[in-house]
Amino acid sequence: MSVPAIEWRISDDPVPYPEALAVMDERVEAIRAGTAPEMVWLLEHPPLYTAGTSARDEDLLQPDRFPVYRSGRGGQFTYHGPGQRVAYVMLDLKRRGGDLRAYVHDLEEWLIQTLGSFNIRGERRDGRVGIWVDKRPYGGLDGQEDKIAAIGVRVRRWVSFHGVALNVDPDLSHFGGIVPCGISQYGVTSMVALGHPVTLPDVDLALMQSWQRVFGGGEGA
Repeated sequence: MSVPAIEWRISDDPVPYPEALAVMDERVEAIRAGTAPEMVWLLEHPPLYTAGTSARDEDLLQPDRFPVYRSGRGGQFTYHGPGQRVAYVMLDLKRRGGDLRAYVHDLEEWLIQTLGSFNIRGERRDGRVGIWVDKRPYGGLDGQEDKIAAIGVRVRRWVSFHGVALNVDPDLSHFGGIVPCGISQYGVTSMVALGHPVTLPDVDLALMQSWQRVFGGGEGA
């Protein structure tokens, strides 16, 4: 089966969350109608919190700190802000096999391979969504793990949207206003905090290269 061409869009300025939702809604409908190609949109948001469909009110510790948006994606509370590379992924999953579990696994693999290109070992953990880093090689204690990337997806009539958020160099103190993804016993880290002085363009290139290995397809529209 041929792999559809992907449109890659990179926004240089932070995108307001409502604007991103509107763009995704429009593209999802266009993909379903066959009038636009699949798209991966790389962007940053201004500082904000989003609540997924499983979010618990008690996990919003500082409700007045940043704007809070209720989101239709899966998952709980998460933070978005400058220095974090958000990738919104709009794919025709039915055309790609119609397996939602395999799609989420591929998103995880995409992040793991991207991190691996910077010699960071990202890992899955049973019962915990997202990608995690063992802190022992970085001077941490046995069993100390931090989350470096979040995953939250939504599917409408077999077209995906929302996606992943990779911590490149965000202000990690901003995560203190929530219990990230409902998990309080583990921390949050970033690529720069782990000692890898990478930039968003560095990460964008790695994401595009890793995408081809995991999902197939070219980088053009």
